[in-house]
Amino acid sequence: MSPSNLTDDERCQWLRLIRTENVGPIAFGQLLGRYGSAAAALAAIPDLASRAGKRSIRVASLAEAQAEIAALAKLDGRFVAIGEPDYPPLLAEIEDAPPLLAVRGFAHVWKRPCLAIVGARNASLNGQRFARELAQELGEAGLTVVSGLARGIDAAAHAGALATGTVAVMAGGIDHIYPVENKELYGRIAAQGAVVSEIRLGEVPQAHHFPRRNRIVSGICRGTLVIEAALRSGSLITARLAGEQGREVFAVPGSPLDPRARGANALLRQGATLVETAQDVLEVLRGMHLESPKFLPEKYSSSVYKISEKEIWSARDSIYQALAPSPTLVDEIVRECQLSAPVVLAALLELELAGLVDRHPGGRVSRRV
Repeated sequence: MSPSNLTDDERCQWLRLIRTENVGPIAFGQLLGRYGSAAAALAAIPDLASRAGKRSIRVASLAEAQAEIAALAKLDGRFVAIGEPDYPPLLAEIEDAPPLLAVRGFAHVWKRPCLAIVGARNASLNGQRFARELAQELGEAGLTVVSGLARGIDAAAHAGALATGTVAVMAGGIDHIYPVENKELYGRIAAQGAVVSEIRLGEVPQAHHFPRRNRIVSGICRGTLVIEAALRSGSLITARLAGEQGREVFAVPGSPLDPRARGANALLRQGATLVETAQDVLEVLRGMHLESPKFLPEKYSSSVYKISEKEIWSARDSIYQALAPSPTLVDEIVRECQLSAPVVLAALLELELAGLVDRHPGGRVSRRV
């Protein structure tokens, strides 16, 4: 099966499905695999949610989806679906890849090997200069630099890679520039590289959006490089996600007297590759070739096992009782509840649609509080 584009109607139905209440990327994939199309999944959602106790669930309307598609088109943007040739190929491999990405700019930038460069918002002048110069050198060597358009290291990395191609991943809607001081930089990236987001147009960045943004930053890339980061920072979350996604992690060492260096130094102690020059990155990535764009992931295109409603009903309560507010591995639920994986996944889908459980990276779920 080769990569192919959705029809306009399919794209609209996909957008409706991912904008429906309590439907995240993993639930989206399970629904599409189970029902074969977004339209069929949309029709089934109210019944699935009601089985777990939710009397009503808000399903995104056709008019809402059409309006968002039209608004994006006015920005010279478009929605790119997973499985299409223009979707970032490495991003398609992560378990919670966004089904749709709003894109402004040029998809060819992520068809080259990509490297994320992230770091402190309150970065030192030296750190910003190093990020800018390193991004320029790596771009000239054939890499695309990806970051989150934040002030500090992110902005410096984008600026250094403008001439060769850079990708900005937004934490809000693609039409909401944050921080506003990067408005001019945003415009140049959209004109010369690409700006992407999975968040609904018009939404301002919220706290829970940033980890979602970060897993896209790392997911697009072969590796993530951290320059100046505190021990508790979004940059370290991005590095952790990169490791969980099986990607390389790089870090620039810093002075032990500077709190902004503690995060990067901690990554080095944990085994990250030390970076002092662009060559340090290139030596690790040398010989890696970009895979062909992926076709529709198996979880989206294959039917799940046929499971009776009685099986799911009898398992649902025991699964919910086994959950806690802290995340638990789905595999552990399968083992402890002595149930088959298909039954657990089907029951968790109903609980998720009912708003009773939350998904977390690494195949984990928790009881919603």
